[in-house]
Amino acid sequence: MPQLHWKLKPAAPAGFLAGENGFSHLIKQIFYNRGLETFSSVSAFLEGGESLSHDPYLMPDIRQATSRIYQALLSGEIMAVYGDFDTDGITGTVLLVQAIQKLGGTVYPYIPHRMNEGHGINRAALNELHDLGVTLIITTDCGVTGIAETRQAKRKGIDIIITDHHNPLEELPAAVAIVNPKRNDSDYPFRELSGVGVSYKLVQALYESIGKTDETDNFLDLVALGTIADMMPLVGENRYLVKRGLEKINSDPRLGIRMMMEFAGLRPEKVTSEDVSWALAPRLNAAGRLEHALGGYNLLVTEDWKEAHRLASRLEEQNLERQKMTLKACTHARGQILGQEAGSLLIARADEYPAGIIGLVAGRIANEFYRPAIVIKTGQKVCQGSCRSIAEFDIINAINSLSGYLNRYGGHPQAAGFSLKTGNLASFLQEMDRIAREKLEGLDLKPSLEIDAEVTLNEIGGRAYQAISVMAPFGKGNPVPVLASRGVEIIKCRQMGSTGKHLRLQVKNCGAVWDVVAFGQGDNLEDVKSRMDIAFNLEQDEWNGETRLRLKLLDMKPSD
Repeated sequence: MPQLHWKLKPAAPAGFLAGENGFSHLIKQIFYNRGLETFSSVSAFLEGGESLSHDPYLMPDIRQATSRIYQALLSGEIMAVYGDFDTDGITGTVLLVQAIQKLGGTVYPYIPHRMNEGHGINRAALNELHDLGVTLIITTDCGVTGIAETRQAKRKGIDIIITDHHNPLEELPAAVAIVNPKRNDSDYPFRELSGVGVSYKLVQALYESIGKTDETDNFLDLVALGTIADMMPLVGENRYLVKRGLEKINSDPRLGIRMMMEFAGLRPEKVTSEDVSWALAPRLNAAGRLEHALGGYNLLVTEDWKEAHRLASRLEEQNLERQKMTLKACTHARGQILGQEAGSLLIARADEYPAGIIGLVAGRIANEFYRPAIVIKTGQKVCQGSCRSIAEFDIINAINSLSGYLNRYGGHPQAAGFSLKTGNLASFLQEMDRIAREKLEGLDLKPSLEIDAEVTLNEIGGRAYQAISVMAPFGKGNPVPVLASRGVEIIKCRQMGSTGKHLRLQVKNCGAVWDVVAFGQGDNLEDVKSRMDIAFNLEQDEWNGETRLRLKLLDMKPSD
């Protein structure tokens, strides 16, 4: 059984949202858990409307950026959009290229090769773009730490506008403009935009100044894809952008997205944020992990059906291959870790690890053992590493303190990547292990499950499900509400699936009987007692044209 530490959210104070009879006590508790403590904040959250969006001109350097782009448009300069190779970077590249093209600009997309070039701006790319006659580069989802590369571009006569959402260093690149809400001098009210989200604010400002504000809505499908894929919190402005973007994906998807939906078996008009996370984003990411991310870019921009089918089919093949490679590498990495002395930091390394999937492997290892993990593709001269962490350890902060060992690096508190000379690897890992031991010493490291409320099973049903559904889109920052019920009677329990990987249960509590499904918990059949405490999501199941509610089990424990 999963060893999860249940953390019950504090109860809402007496009289919370008093006088609002349209919401049950349970729904009010969930609002309280989300920090929605006034009628106006609840209303704005549920509406997910434009009131959550902010003026793009509050973004730092936005006027310098728009002015330089207009200058390039008027003088017929050749521009390039330089993006990252994940879904956030791909969608940001598509957005900026199409937005500039619609204004009559000449612009090339440039997405670096994950294995050969790595993250961020690189000198070889600058040389290539210079040879094409490019005089202005606009970045998306990268660039804010590219100090040396920005200097090189300037020497070549290339101006750079940086749009990024990663944490900047103390020194900023000498760019024409650095549009990033995380700058220390930023007045922008919302700091958690994705890379494509920041680029969208630039496009908003660009189009607003010439009276074309309505046209920017056409790019919101791209913003939704990138924001969800990059696991940005779906609160505040991100809630508005993703909600509107999902509406566009469901009502009028661009050809490339529609084709991916067909291959993924997603039903038109019913695509959710979870579908983007588990079906669409992995397919877009697969191209960059195995070959080149331009495959994903080309799919999102094509308007030719045959080409879209060909590109989507290729992504499907790459995604299946990526799954096989990930499983093989995970098995190898897990064996390495089990053969080591248990420590605060988990490390696996091999020269046969494909660089494109080491982040996925690190994520699985970190989740299984609940420790920060580093997975490294070793090489004779250069090594590439990917890191995934836990809530208790800010891994990018640790990496920042050891930047002298590294060629390049970047990331977030719980996900980061780096490259370094092979000769520096041992010392770097030794120091990372030291930092992890210091930070995690004495902590009881156990994954936790946040419980929104304890309920009896007769308290939930169709009305509760409908009220919870209105809180979508769900994701980081706004997870699907987790409920718990104590002392539930287990009426039936059996394994299901061709290999018995899952469990199907029927449970009873306070006169209410519910069907329950427990994905991935088939091995726990013998641990199920006659009475259990269960933690679950309330979900809608559709099978053979019939729709009914059920409980999706997250964890269970024998009742005291």
